Amino acid sequence: MKNYQDINANVIDQWVDEGWEWGKPITKAIYQAALKGQWDVVLTPTVKVPHHWFPDFKGLKILGLASGGGQQMPIFTALGAECTVLDYSLKQLESERVIAKEMGYTINIVHADMTKPLPFADDSFDLIFHPVSNSYIKDVKSVFKECYRVLKKGGVLLSGLDNGINYIVNEDETKIVNRMPFDPLTDEKIYKQCIDNDWGLQFSHTLEEQIGGQLQAGFTLTDLYEDTNGAGHLHDLNIKTYIGTRCIK
Repeated sequence: MKNYQDINANVIDQWVDEGWEWGKPITKAIYQAALKGQWDVVLTPTVKVPHHWFPDFKGLKILGLASGGGQQMPIFTALGAECTVLDYSLKQLESERVIAKEMGYTINIVHADMTKPLPFADDSFDLIFHPVSNSYIKDVKSVFKECYRVLKKGGVLLSGLDNGINYIVNEDETKIVNRMPFDPLTDEKIYKQCIDNDWGLQFSHTLEEQIGGQLQAGFTLTDLYEDTNGAGHLHDLNIKTYIGTRCIK
């Protein structure tokens, strides 16, 4: 039987083939605008990451953690950063290769599982950009510990986090139906639901696990914002389901 990480990588590969919005590389026009200093990126569905959350990009060593898809790394490269992207989805990494070749820049592409120790030396990066992806792993605290290890002192961790609300409701988001935690590895009903709906194996996480996990790893939280799903019933009610956080080592 495949481990859940391989199941999720295969599902995300399938989504990319089907035109998943988070697997489509940015356009040439967006890349060229970034070369002129006109840019925005997201950690969560809709809210643009504040520009002041970033250091000067010139020569900045950035790790895109579970950040494949060709959406943020091209922009950071255009702004002058030296980028590495790590993802466990081969299709997401292929999107990075495609746009890098098209735009003629160099990027370090790493196929690896973020639930394992990151394949980088201590103090390797100035900034880690970590969009919403913790929903696809069971243990998030170990990821934050590894982020702390591979960041330089004064380095910045930017993370997109699901606050768990999406996992308590039914598919049309009109009723509370699930008990927390949402964990397909301990609940056969949830496992079947995930597999039958091609969701991949997803996990709810508390703020204690996520923000608390960052603090326990040694980070200092400097700022955060909230975001909605961008569409659907919860969005229509302006119920926030995601958090973007900025931490420093």
